[in-house]
Amino acid sequence: MKRKLTAAIGIAGLMVSIAACGGSSDKAGGSGADELTVWLTVDAQNNWPQLVKDADAALKKKHPGVRINHEYYGWPDKNTKLDAVLATDKVPDVVEMGNTEMLGYMVKGAFAEIDPSKFDHSDGWLDGLKASVTYDGKTYGVPYYAGGRVANWRKDVAAESGIKKTPKTYDELLSDLDRIQQKQGGKFSAWYQPTRDWYAGMSFVYDAGGAIAEEQGGTWKGALSSPASIKGLKDFKHVIDAYMHGDKTKDESDRYIVYGQGKSAMIFAAAWEGATSADPKNDKTGKLKDNAVNFVMPGPSGKNMPVFLGGSDLAIPVKSGAQELAAEWINDFAGAKGQKGLMAKGNLPNNKSDLDIQKKDPATAVPAIAAERNWFVPMAPGWGQVEKAQVLQTMLQNIGTGKQSVEAAAKTADAAIDKVINNK
Repeated sequence: MKRKLTAAIGIAGLMVSIAACGGSSDKAGGSGADELTVWLTVDAQNNWPQLVKDADAALKKKHPGVRINHEYYGWPDKNTKLDAVLATDKVPDVVEMGNTEMLGYMVKGAFAEIDPSKFDHSDGWLDGLKASVTYDGKTYGVPYYAGGRVANWRKDVAAESGIKKTPKTYDELLSDLDRIQQKQGGKFSAWYQPTRDWYAGMSFVYDAGGAIAEEQGGTWKGALSSPASIKGLKDFKHVIDAYMHGDKTKDESDRYIVYGQGKSAMIFAAAWEGATSADPKNDKTGKLKDNAVNFVMPGPSGKNMPVFLGGSDLAIPVKSGAQELAAEWINDFAGAKGQKGLMAKGNLPNNKSDLDIQKKDPATAVPAIAAERNWFVPMAPGWGQVEKAQVLQTMLQNIGTGKQSVEAAAKTADAAIDKVINNK
């Protein structure tokens, strides 16, 4: 997956008239009972167009004469266009959303509630994906596919330090990295870990049993200054201090490019990043193709590191006039048959039973096993405001650069979270 999944929940003033709309399927808006309009991103158009055609054919077989219109959008401009049409009565009937984008729209009432039992594998949706379509105990979307995070390691650099295999435990990992760091010198990053990468930073927090925020009695509060979260943040700081010798104010957006420059031995990143670094146009060493290998990231807890699950969901706007058809099309596209097609294209599936299949295939075992232990953002009404303010990135940068102690930075972050996380 060569895209960064971000929470672009900029939907202030999203819809003037949504509050007046109910959740039934006999809407005046949308395409109408015999017509369906589907909005997907260009990922489907470019990478699995046959799956779209197959879903269309399945729906048309059940409903002869139905018309299906497709529109494809790039990630940067999709939500701007969606926000504009959601304020009108001419809405798409199915829309693809990045899973971190869902929350703000669910809070605003933009999507129709669905019955999960009508969708294949809903009883086994991956936990992080299920969380992304659930708000206030109700379900407002269907997980489409997922992408996880893995460690990627240069076995040639490891071999220079006498290391012949990837580490299985966190203690082994740190021992190996210490040897690599000593061998390569102080300008080399044994582990290139951008400080502002909150997906990695929060993996340490959740591995330690901490959390970004927790709900108590219907109210959310920041939890980064809890003892467990502090331990996770200190584990993260150790990595930055010991092995990250690049710019400690950077985020992860160009990590694959930096890795391709040959100044680091390891990254913990989205599964596609290692392969992209090894692409000849990015690999400045000429060695990554044969030497960069993925492995499951071990965590300090002794378990596999919990990873953030990025991915996409499919939702039905509440104003759609063809909600029942839309639900059928979604199940034809992202149901049991569709998942097999998505897996064949290198995606993680939306459910545990298909993930078990991938775990047994050497070609997909690493990302599949890594995805088993996962986390997702707090499903709080004001979470989008937390992300927009970059609270986590600022905290991690202050910790990594030494501007604040771990305890002080976590306390500051909790205070910032508490100000907005309960706001709709």
